[in-house]
Amino acid sequence: MDSMPKQYTPEVKSRAVSYVMDRMDRYKSVYAACAEMAPKLNVGKESLRRWVLQAQVDAGERTGPSSEELAEIKALKSKVKDLEEANEILKASAIFFARELDPRRH
Repeated sequence: MDSMPKQYTPEVKSRAVSYVMDRMDRYKSVYAACAEMAPKLNVGKESLRRWVLQAQVDAGERTGPSSEELAEIKALKSKVKDLEEANEILKASAIFFARELDPRRH
């Protein structure tokens, strides 16, 4: 089995989620719905379940961070990492120049 996850287009995800959401009343859980419908849609049942859960969050039907909030969190984590790296460089520079300028060294 291929270990690389499949990449689905936003259109495929959207249509699959709509298909499941339109039929949710026939199932006792999102898991049950996705387990039965995923093979018919030719997508992984766990991928489908995650998409449906996120769609429910985005629609306000379920608690959790929205797709927009998740994207913002990801961007902020990246920014924090960049700032921490820059801070380390600045600290090292400050220590270097403090040593260079120390009158006791000369």
